[in-house]
Amino acid sequence: MANHASAIKRHRQSLKAQAGNKAMKTRIKNAVKAVRLALEQNNPEQAQAGLSVAVSVLDKAASKKVIHWRCAARKVSRLSAAVSTLKA
Repeated sequence: MANHASAIKRHRQSLKAQAGNKAMKTRIKNAVKAVRLALEQNNPEQAQAGLSVAVSVLDKAASKKVIHWRCAARKVSRLSAAVSTLKA
């Protein structure tokens, strides 16, 4: 454990950041899972609704640097392509 006040504070801050990042990653996983579930069930309306939520969550996570922006873009691209093929 840290001895200096500044190091103790920094540790406290890192724990808060870690909790927030974990929550955001869980939101990402749940949003992507919802889209994939709708795709498996051949439900284009639900897939499109889930896609808009997933894109929002992924973009927010990328802007806050929870995940890399290219990772977010790749996930959005792949989900969008899957939803568009389901519509067609």
